[in-house]
Amino acid sequence: PWELIEQTARKLAKRYGYQEIRTPVIEESSLFVRSVGETSNIVQKEMFTFKDRGDRAIVLRPEGTAAIVRAYLEHNLHKTQGQAKLFYLGPMFRAERPQAGRLRQFHQFGVEAIGCSSPWIDAEVIALCIETLKTCGASELALLLSSMGCRADQARSGDALRKRLKPDRTKLCGDCQSRFDKNIFRVLDCKNPTCHALAWNTKGSPFLLCDQCQGHFDQVREALRKAGIDFDDTAVFARGLDYYTRTVFEVRATGLGAQDTIAAGGRYDHLVEELGGP
Repeated sequence: PWELIEQTARKLAKRYGYQEIRTPVIEESSLFVRSVGETSNIVQKEMFTFKDRGDRAIVLRPEGTAAIVRAYLEHNLHKTQGQAKLFYLGPMFRAERPQAGRLRQFHQFGVEAIGCSSPWIDAEVIALCIETLKTCGASELALLLSSMGCRADQARSGDALRKRLKPDRTKLCGDCQSRFDKNIFRVLDCKNPTCHALAWNTKGSPFLLCDQCQGHFDQVREALRKAGIDFDDTAVFARGLDYYTRTVFEVRATGLGAQDTIAAGGRYDHLVEELGGP
């Protein structure tokens, strides 16, 4: 099964024009603090972080995106080729006691399309994801689709969410009370039932979109319809990493219980710049 999945992922990624990239299992911990966010669960609870002999803080990579952007900049791909379509396949590590169906060392396949602002590339990544899962034998998939908007949208949305939750702040868990001022969107991703109920007690998405971001999202949906890909843009969910902007998605499979999300991703328009690039 391992070999079949890897062969399928590589074959389809290359057909879509993605090239393989391999990054080290060990990275500097500061890379993930800057990219994923200090208030994220990954940084606060889940990273295998330790000091090496040179007293440097290093980490077993918890996810693939930040490491690939680091490599993209370190090897000047932004100067030599600009747009890059890359895929990775390998082990990732999370230190916290795993939930059912999760492992401390897990294997992840993913793609990164860097340097393109088109909504069509969003649809392409999602199409590749769905085709890979189906070719590997996954059935009864549900694609959830949403938009978290641009940074300005997120600032407006954060203010509105904070105002709505303020009367119930004391009912939130300890983690969410500390997140309230630092990163209110963490409450949306909290697994505590009370926090989840309070955060999502209104119909529709908590993200307020400007006309430009709404237009981008409309084009993503149009592209997916033309590709014959069904999606649910009414479900309430949020991705839990700081770098996401605009399009976000999750793919869920039936029959797996509560931990039914088997693929996820989204757009990150500022991550290259935040890690020192243009």
